[in-house]
Parts: sequence; C-alpha cells; structure tokens
Amino acid sequence: MLFLIKLFPEITIKSRPVRWRFIRQLLKNIRSVIVELDPGITVTGEWDNLEVETSTDDAQLVAQISERLACTPGIAKFLEVDKHPLGDLDYILDLALKYHRGKLQGKTFAVRCKRTGKQTFQSTDVESYVGAGLNNQTEAAGVRLKNPDVTVLIEVRHDSVFMVREQKTGMGGFPLGCQDSVLSLISGGFDSSVSSYLCIKRGLQTHYCFFNLGGKAHELAVKEVALFLWMKYHASHRVKFISVPFEGVVEEILNNVDNAHMGVVLKRIMLRAAEKLAQGLHIEALVTGESVAQVSSQTLANLSVIDRATDCLVLRPLATSDKQEIIDIARAIGTEEFSKDIPEYCAVISNKPTTHAKLERVEWEESNFDMAVLDTALENARHQLISELVDDLSAEAAQLKIVSTLDSDSTVIDIRHPDEVDIRAFPLSGEALKAELLNIPFYRLRSTFTDLDKDKCYLLYCGRGMMSRLHAANLVDEGFGNVSVLELESASKQ
Repeated sequence: MLFLIKLFPEITIKSRPVRWRFIRQLLKNIRSVIVELDPGITVTGEWDNLEVETSTDDAQLVAQISERLACTPGIAKFLEVDKHPLGDLDYILDLALKYHRGKLQGKTFAVRCKRTGKQTFQSTDVESYVGAGLNNQTEAAGVRLKNPDVTVLIEVRHDSVFMVREQKTGMGGFPLGCQDSVLSLISGGFDSSVSSYLCIKRGLQTHYCFFNLGGKAHELAVKEVALFLWMKYHASHRVKFISVPFEGVVEEILNNVDNAHMGVVLKRIMLRAAEKLAQGLHIEALVTGESVAQVSSQTLANLSVIDRATDCLVLRPLATSDKQEIIDIARAIGTEEFSKDIPEYCAVISNKPTTHAKLERVEWEESNFDMAVLDTALENARHQLISELVDDLSAEAAQLKIVSTLDSDSTVIDIRHPDEVDIRAFPLSGEALKAELLNIPFYRLRSTFTDLDKDKCYLLYCGRGMMSRLHAANLVDEGFGNVSVLELESASKQ
C-alpha cells in the first residue's frame, strides 16, 4: 500500500530552510513510529508530498499504519493511493472507470485533480474529461460539483498518476522535534490530558510531571493517561515521566496555610517544584490545564499571583476553552473514558477559596510553610523514561511471569483501548486461541478485576506489552497472584 502524505499548511508557508528542516524531521518521525509494524517500510519526501510505502497489503497491518499516520504531528491528511505511469487523458479515464465504476451507480459525483509538474494538460482538463467520461459510461446520477455523494480524487505528479482509494485526516500541527521541550503538569483529568495533547500537536516535545496527592491508585491512573498519550501521539521521541510525592506538602499546607488561600499556595508550590525539575531537564516552559474561571483558583487575579512564583514561561493551551469543548477533545483523542473517573484533588483543598488573591497576603501565608518539606519531596521524586513506568512498582511486582503459550485453563484479558481492538482483532481465534477471551479496557481493569473468579489465572494482553506489564505489576503488587502477561508476538506465532 502506498500513502501520499500532505503537510500541515503552516509548514508550507515557512521559509525554505525551515520548511526543509520540518520535512526531514517528519520523515524521521514517520519511520520511527511505523518501522515497528513494518520493517520494510520506505518513506521518501519531496517539497510538497511525502510517500510512505508498506511492504505488504495485509489489511490489518495497513489499518494500523494508517492509525499511526493519523496520530503523527505534522500531517494534515494522507491518501491511500495506487501509483501508475502517466498517460494521456484517455488512459486516466480508463483508470478512473476501473476504480470508481462500481461506486457511482445511482450517485452524484465530482472529479477533483491536483497536478504537479509539466504536462500537456491542466488540472481542469482532467476534471472535465474524466467527469464527462464517467457520466457517460457509468450509471451515475450525474455530476454535482457541490456536496457530491462521491468525490473522485486524482493526483498527477510529474510522470505519474495516483488514483486515490481513500483520503483520511491527520492531526495537523508541527512535527515533534522541530520545537523545544515542555514539562506538562499532568493530573490525569480532562484538562491536563488535553493540554498535553495540544502541546504535542504543536510539535512540542512534552514530558510529564505528576504531583501525587491521592495515593498509589491515583498515580497508576495518571501513568495510564501519560502512557496512552505517548504511545498514540509521540512515541517517536523519548519522554520523561516524573512522579513527585506531594502528600507531605499537602499536609504542611493544611496545617499552616489559611483555608481560603490553600489552593493558590498549592499551585504556586507546584510551579516552584516544576521549575526546578524543568531546569534539570533544560526545559524552559511549563504546561498546565488551567482554564480561566473554570474553578476558583483560576480567576485572572489568582492566576497572576500563581505565575509570580516562577520565572518559567507557563503555557495554558486551554485558557479560553469551556469544559464541554475540553471533554469533546478528550473524547476525540481517546482519553475521556479514564479521565472522567480521576478526581481533581487540587480543587477540593479550600472550603471557601479566595477568587481575588493578593500577592502580599499569599506570600505571608507561604512564610508559614516549611520549604524543607518541598525539598524533601523533590529529593524523593522518581525520574523515568515513560516506557519504563513499570519499574516504579515494587521489586516483587517487577518480576512478572511472562506467558507465551495458551491452554484451556487460561483466561486472556485484552486490555487494549476499544479503538485499537477495532483496528486489529486479537491475533488468535477459533481452535488456535485455546483460551477464554475477555475484553476489559485498561481504564476499567482496576474496578473490574476484583469481581473476576479468583480461582482462575488471567493473562493480560495489550498492543505493545507496556500497558499489560504496568497493570499486571500493579495487581501483583497488591497481592493478586493469579495474573501474568501474555507476550503478543510469541502468542501470535502459535
């Protein structure tokens, strides 16, 4: 299968050196995220288009590659195409008849042609000639230039003609690696997840910082969100996940800060901590999911006071978004289901929070806070590559049992996101499966696992093995001895 990649329009208006730099980075990123699926993939590029060619036409593999292209920053849209040598207009019409005759019966249509290079004809010549031919030689309902039932897409590039099978939308934005890095303060809820995604989309290499206020279960939930975002949208780059134990900080605030100012003080201390962590990573900007006036700590007056706690640039991608807009984006990017069950701990600290904090009063309240507590939290922070989050669990849980064979006593739990299951079914079926198969998405596993038959042994399966290892390690760490990890590749070869 051959894909034509169309660049995000803002890339095309950059200066020539910048545009080439962006294109080269996008080529590198595409190879990075697809080579795992197809080692024989080839990615080539020109000024206006990139070509991605798979070494196989396997439908499931092509669907997976298509999904990764759709989630790669820098791609506006991409076309599944067949490439043919360029002929005359009659030859192009014959190709159009071959590809679209069966699709046009009883439907209106329009022909759209994009042309690059020097030919003896114009794009409008192709559209007129092919449109007339299709109208006369098929059972189409006629030509309709506005809102047709079927759009026949043709690309002519130099000495080749591309017949478009399907056009799909990409996520747009800039390629990762073309912009600087940021540190996103992620809580796992709608806001911080979406703000992280928007930074990724803009080409910012996004690392994650989590201030643990709610215990181990909350930390696991946030790791799920961060790991999901990384695997889906920016796996082309190495990303850090930093977990900071903040229970002592919260206790210090509760004991020594006026109730009305707790929320503002907590946010200021978070920014101070994040700034120190960012400096260690040579990062100059922080990202939060705050939206103006969404909660009491996010009034303009409070945000102004909060920002004065740091010299770092603080980015707020959601500053003017309402909650429903944020939830709609979360639904579109796949984080809604597990973000909706994560409580916003920061929002419940003050009973009667101030909405017009004064810097002098906040600084006085902070003078009662023992900053040594913050230093201790930072000393105990856990720095990891996001691909190694499972290592943050206990040594016992890290010694997971990896299973590569199945029998009738096994029960497999496919914990992949439903979108992944739709793209690629479980690799074994029928007699080859030899086991019971359950579909429980990873974001529901924590609440569902304790209700399963405790006498059975469960094998967790996911697309890349990271999410299954994370959850299996956590369950083992909590005392469940009936859970192991199913190795995808080994199982699929049985």
